[in-house]
Amino acid sequence: MEILLVVPRYNLTNKKNYKYDFPFGLGYISSVLKKAHYNVDCLNLNHHNGTVKEILKSFLDKKKYDFVCTGHMGIGYHMIKNIVDSVRTHPSSPKIIIGGAIIISEPELMFNSLKPDFAVIGEGEITIIELLDSIKKNNDLKKVDGIMYLDDNGNLVVTKKREPIKDLDFIPFPDFEGLGFEEKIENSYTNESFHSNILDNPRAYPILCSRGCPFKCTFCYHPLGEGYRMRTIKNIIKELEWAMKKYRINIFSFYDEIFAVNKERLFELCKEIKNLTRKFPWESKWACQLTVQNVDEETLKMLKDSGCILVSYGFESFSSEVLRSMKKPITPEQIDSAIKLTRKVGLALSGNFIFGDVAETKDTAYKTLDYWEKNCYGQVNMDFVQPYPGSEIYRHCIRKGLIKDKLEFIKNIGIQNSLNMTNSMTDEDMSRLKMDITRALAMHRYRNSAQIIYMKKKSKYLYNLKIKCPFCKEKIEYQNFRTKNKLYFVNVLICRNCYMHFIVTSSVKSLIYRFYSVLYPLMGYYVKIRNRRLKKEV
Repeated sequence: MEILLVVPRYNLTNKKNYKYDFPFGLGYISSVLKKAHYNVDCLNLNHHNGTVKEILKSFLDKKKYDFVCTGHMGIGYHMIKNIVDSVRTHPSSPKIIIGGAIIISEPELMFNSLKPDFAVIGEGEITIIELLDSIKKNNDLKKVDGIMYLDDNGNLVVTKKREPIKDLDFIPFPDFEGLGFEEKIENSYTNESFHSNILDNPRAYPILCSRGCPFKCTFCYHPLGEGYRMRTIKNIIKELEWAMKKYRINIFSFYDEIFAVNKERLFELCKEIKNLTRKFPWESKWACQLTVQNVDEETLKMLKDSGCILVSYGFESFSSEVLRSMKKPITPEQIDSAIKLTRKVGLALSGNFIFGDVAETKDTAYKTLDYWEKNCYGQVNMDFVQPYPGSEIYRHCIRKGLIKDKLEFIKNIGIQNSLNMTNSMTDEDMSRLKMDITRALAMHRYRNSAQIIYMKKKSKYLYNLKIKCPFCKEKIEYQNFRTKNKLYFVNVLICRNCYMHFIVTSSVKSLIYRFYSVLYPLMGYYVKIRNRRLKKEV
């Protein structure tokens, strides 16, 4: 069997774009397929110019594929639909298999709308091999757990739920090489991602140490019964060492939503990371995500000592009532402590407050906003809750009639304005809150923008940028700073001295932030027109 794995585009463009998070799911699928001796080619649409239809036609013209496999998160409907429709029009007629959260969160709805030949529900590493083996041997597909397909009579068949993989060490390392990982890191630049600018020539490697989550936050989606499972430390270090040798990696990005729930395990992992990086003759850094209830000064010092530069948290709200409603098992006191300790130890801090939960009121919302303005110094972002498919608040919005057409909602999620899911705030209250949050963010960016000392062009779109940190006043040069428009740009950088992050922006953008209250309505119209034009082009 000949199989083509297609990595969907993650940006609204018909041009090459290397600024995206590398897809773990398809990387793992590629590795298990190759281990099972299937013939696999990979097409990463992010690394090609042209429309999706043009690129796919070019690949399908060159070789006869039996299957095209792809997948996405829940917000990738249009990208997956574009791939499916493009494959369907090709005369070679390969079968189509789709997996990922876009299927798992709303299986029947997405299957009936996207119309693949097969869909994988749940973790796909075992399922994809059993499915292909059964097709090859003409076995009964109903015996393959975790799939959807149409039988000979056109009836939808949903097989028994696939049990989660308990031993994660059993899964081979993701096949990033096949998906074009080296091309991506060769085109990296210092301001590509939030923490990559700590180095002038970042070569970042994403890694997952666990699956699932021990918590049940209402705004998040994890399949029920999936459970929280961890890889062994030995297996994690083995992958990191392999990546450093193969790709000369100098930044590890741990994508686990909760990097560690056990302090002893975390300390052991930090020790092993420190021992590993000493083997290589270049500087290496890393970043992770923690939850505030298991953060103390000793833990943060251990992280820093082993090369960690940034810790990201999900704060969500500074109201205990809202946190309880979200089923977020933390307190405002723990949030405050985590922010202060992280800064005291000298680690870069990242986090989010998200507004608009069901229990949100004007009092709770402005309590969080007031805390942000007095204590966060712009180190924490603010946004609104999105009812992602499969989450508890998504189901709440359906029950309340806020989501009347699930398919239309999924098609437009991330494009439309956030819904008013609250029980007590009016639409006018929400509009005022959005304006106040936007104004607060804009004024921070204006007041705490770094002073640009010089910006020297290196090559097309690349500059050496020297700035004065607005916090510690240190003068720092960032090489390989990328922007297509020197007169109109904005980026977040981390100070390499005090590890506070700040905005670096052109003078034109700075003026927009200064007068954001006046320009805000016009900017909204501009964004709508721009997105409409881009969607039409793509």
